[in-house]
Amino acid sequence: MDPELIKATVNQIMPFGKYAGRRLFHLPEPYLVWFHKQGFPKGKLGEQLALMYEIKLNGLESVVEPLLDDD
Repeated sequence: MDPELIKATVNQIMPFGKYAGRRLFHLPEPYLVWFHKQGFPKGKLGEQLALMYEIKLNGLESVVEPLLDDD
């Protein structure tokens, strides 16, 4: 998997909904599970949410956390 794609995913800002303004990395797992059950949005954001779901599902947060940008 492309490290730049993972870095862009964990740093992507959620543009809508209850967690608007949060990085995808910081979305709660139950929210991602809900998207998984309901269907991820179409396009790049949906792909990123699906990737973040897989990262959290497999317990890989500590592996990708160093890729977060400093604020």
